[in-house]
Amino acid sequence: MFIKRSNLFHSFVGLLVIFTILVTGCSKTTIDQENTSDNEKQKVVTFSWPGDIGDLNPHTYFPNEFFSQAMVYESLVYYGKGGEIQPWLAESWDISKDGKEYVFHLRKDVKFSDGSLFNAAIVKKNFDTILDNRKQHEWVGLINQIKDTKIIDEYTIKLILNNVYYPTLQELTYIRPLRFVGEAAFPDSQNTFKDGLKSQIGTGPWVLSEYKKNEFAVFKRNEQYWGPKPKVDKVVVKVITDGESRVLAFEKKELDFIFGNGVISQDSFQFLKNSGQYETKLSEPTATRTLLLNSNREATKDLKVRLALQHAFNKQAVIDKIFYGMEKKADTLFPPILPYTKINIEPYEYDAEKAKMLLDEAGWKQVKGKLFREKDGKELQLELLFNSTDNIQKSIAEFTQGDFRKLGIDVKLTSQETNTFWTTAFQGKFDLLFTATWAVPFDPHSYLASMTTNSENGSPDYNAQLGLPVKKEIDQKIKKVLLTTDEEDRKILYSDILTTLHEQAIYLPISYQSNIAVYQKNISGVDFLPQEAEVPLTSIDVN
Repeated sequence: MFIKRSNLFHSFVGLLVIFTILVTGCSKTTIDQENTSDNEKQKVVTFSWPGDIGDLNPHTYFPNEFFSQAMVYESLVYYGKGGEIQPWLAESWDISKDGKEYVFHLRKDVKFSDGSLFNAAIVKKNFDTILDNRKQHEWVGLINQIKDTKIIDEYTIKLILNNVYYPTLQELTYIRPLRFVGEAAFPDSQNTFKDGLKSQIGTGPWVLSEYKKNEFAVFKRNEQYWGPKPKVDKVVVKVITDGESRVLAFEKKELDFIFGNGVISQDSFQFLKNSGQYETKLSEPTATRTLLLNSNREATKDLKVRLALQHAFNKQAVIDKIFYGMEKKADTLFPPILPYTKINIEPYEYDAEKAKMLLDEAGWKQVKGKLFREKDGKELQLELLFNSTDNIQKSIAEFTQGDFRKLGIDVKLTSQETNTFWTTAFQGKFDLLFTATWAVPFDPHSYLASMTTNSENGSPDYNAQLGLPVKKEIDQKIKKVLLTTDEEDRKILYSDILTTLHEQAIYLPISYQSNIAVYQKNISGVDFLPQEAEVPLTSIDVN
């Protein structure tokens, strides 16, 4: 009897267990289906970048990326189309009659992503930590001019300047360092430059939600955002250092779009465009692609050698063969459409014979039976430094190496990843360096200002100009023009500065560069924003 009851009992338990498993399994399936359904409901857009986003601190520089800092942090005013300064976190402002005081009236409906209030107190706290590290930000002229900041009331703050500084509002639009983090983001020391952030808390439309260094970053929409909400729920940024791999990932639909300058080769852009399978766009010219010639190195300290290189470089061939005619030849350091940049100079046209003559005059002679020119028994070798993640730089570097070889110049190509590249560049360890101007709102004044300081957060131009006999004079004029209140005097000074730089042949302008966009057919809202480094992630939609 007992045995029979036991068998019945075990049979019952067995059935109960099976039933429980089935129910649990069904429940889990239902949950998984709900999660899948939720993910399908979410709009996610994926693109890639050549490097990691860094620690996402708006008060520091490398390895932080402009585009990701702009996603999370915002400025008092915004640089709009055509250079219009628009209200942003400040809804209005007043300027004193003497031009030395700016009073900003802040929006009252702004919260940080953690729900904390944006007000005059937190604005001042951010300004204080930035000003405590003036030396690190001295390429920004405004930071050198800020004498004090004062809270007027909860939503009003005053900037007091040492001198009238005409680009004040323009520099307040910069993506870094004059942007704002929330109270909880500050380290215990309160010094965000030296000790970083506890967390990435901004007022911008995006919040960092997931991150794996050198692999990916995921941003979710900031539901606290005061402005128009982004159209997608999430943005995934994959780190892909190589342009060819980026194209392959895009073709496999692992990426929704490709955006920027130098992120893929022009060959790849043309291929994707001509396939008819994707949408493509090309921006208006943004900045000037240049070679920086180091006047502080043995061969290139000679003006005749620098002039020879100007005439030896076949810009039109580069534009035709590498850019397929999509970029315009540059003859000046800045696009002449920018304020104060249209100057009356004679361009250095391609002339191989003139280049040979100048090299001869500089003492670099062709030696019978030898491939490269020599002077005092030493071959003419120039080191060309370029960024390995920039596909366009690589193409131009290889073209330059072959073309200069015909004139008896041995060009040694040195390719380095982004952080190492900039470290080497700031140390001045190059003869020729691929670089570019900074585009609006930085050009021309901030790019020129960076030439006057050896700050590692400015530009490598300072060290590259140290061999110029007129370096001191150039620096003095740049510092003077930023404080000039008379418009005509300002125009004259800018003209003098840019003409001198042209005559010294320190910059070899190649072309006026543009951003490219390639995107899948189901993606819309792709456009180019006023600041070259910004990616239009607020307007992009997945259809």
